[in-house]
Amino acid sequence: MKWIKIFSVWLCIIPVAILNGGFREYFLENYLSEKASLSVSGIILSVLIFFITSVLLLRIKEISYRDSIITGLFWTVLTIGFEFSFGLSSGSTWSELIEAYNPLSGNLWILVILSTLLSPILTYRLKWLYGK
Repeated sequence: MKWIKIFSVWLCIIPVAILNGGFREYFLENYLSEKASLSVSGIILSVLIFFITSVLLLRIKEISYRDSIITGLFWTVLTIGFEFSFGLSSGSTWSELIEAYNPLSGNLWILVILSTLLSPILTYRLKWLYGK
């Protein structure tokens, strides 16, 4: 049951990521360059991932430190798999998808991946630190 809850938390991140992409495309790009809007969008999504993780994962009481590491790895694999399968099915090429991992292009997708990996661990540490 614990892992179903953990998977459900990750599922909550998907619509937020999609909305963030829409916000970038339809709002940020009207005021910023594409490179700047990609960077801002990556930072926003990373913060939102940490926020969602800290709010929802803290509600699952039976998570250990080991579970938080496994959760981060699990979510990272799911995120990369989702991104590549969605990207390829919508017509993106492999090189376009791999380019998203180059922060020099302005795309901070790698920050989003690191946030996905580390948010469960940081949330667990905060839980331990504050005794929740």
